[in-house]
Amino acid sequence: MLAITFVGVDVMSIRAQETSFDAALGHAYATAYNLDHDEAVRELTTLAKLKPDLPTTYRALASITWLRLLFSRGTVLVDEYLGRISKRDVQMAPPPPDMAADFSRYLSAAISRAEAEATRNPRDGRALYDLSSALGLQASWAATVEGRMGRAFGAARRAYKTAEQASVVSPDDPDPRLILGTYRYVVSGMNLPTRMVAYMAGLDGDRARGLQMVEQAAASASPVQTEARFALILLYNRERRWDNALGVLAALRDLYPRNRLLWLETGATALRAGRPADALRWLDEGLAMTARDTRRRMFGEDALWRLKQAVALRLLGRHEDARQVLIEGLAAPQARDWVRGRTHLELGEVSLALGDRDQARWQATKALPLLERGDDPQGVRLARSLLERATRG
Repeated sequence: MLAITFVGVDVMSIRAQETSFDAALGHAYATAYNLDHDEAVRELTTLAKLKPDLPTTYRALASITWLRLLFSRGTVLVDEYLGRISKRDVQMAPPPPDMAADFSRYLSAAISRAEAEATRNPRDGRALYDLSSALGLQASWAATVEGRMGRAFGAARRAYKTAEQASVVSPDDPDPRLILGTYRYVVSGMNLPTRMVAYMAGLDGDRARGLQMVEQAAASASPVQTEARFALILLYNRERRWDNALGVLAALRDLYPRNRLLWLETGATALRAGRPADALRWLDEGLAMTARDTRRRMFGEDALWRLKQAVALRLLGRHEDARQVLIEGLAAPQARDWVRGRTHLELGEVSLALGDRDQARWQATKALPLLERGDDPQGVRLARSLLERATRG
């Protein structure tokens, strides 16, 4: 009886330690989602030293390194991912060597540890999910940072097949559904020849089912819930399900009140939904937060805030206010090419509304090369339309 008591105490102690570690890991993720990236890295580095054999901490470090790089490039928000899904390599500036080295080191550690655990326990759904998650991150880095779509496809295929195994072993675990659902949705958006290649490689394409699986992951109480919710913001915007997207954003704002970009994303989504008054309210509130926030800005963030605010003002008929905000946006020291182009486009629309056709033509001409360089085909069409309308009069 005494021996059983000691065993029970030991098991309880181990479980308490595991719960404490999981809570600390969750806190580090929350810190990152609140845009405190450096602090999150410090927390995760400490956790990695406590349990160096676990893949999850290294995967988290790799994930935050990836997010920090996207943040530094200004490519975090939904605007960047609403176009067609590319199947060819894309020319991109190489990542900073130190960040690339960090990512490679963390991801290699995550993959090697997950592979070792999956080899030891091939029926362990958690080990299989850890491996598929790390492989999925490898695919994301290849696609969004390196522009190497072929390499991304190979890593995605392996991530998908491993997540399928995890789902078979642990059918009630919602975590693999995030990976399976995301890739089903992505494949469904490819053109027919590319979909055929994906099918032959073992990747399924089902838009509705893919979205449903991501929704199931987002509705669960699992550690992937927040990751799934961020994915849903993009998917709902692509599906034009504005109320659903705004509902997810409301939940995330409550959870991560220091993430000012959630206010920017809310305003942008409201604009896509045709609700400029709502958009302006969220953008004004977010800009007030930003003015008090001394932390590092996303690349081109100030210019993007001004662009979205100006669009809302123009749609509300406040043309002079919109013009002033757009001029402030052009004065921002950093901006993505498409943001600069859209800013000139908006100035052209405002000028035309105020009867200045010469200025509208000049702004449209200024916008076109920036929008072409920024890979914004819709913006290019709008600029050409503006040029035609301003010339016709």
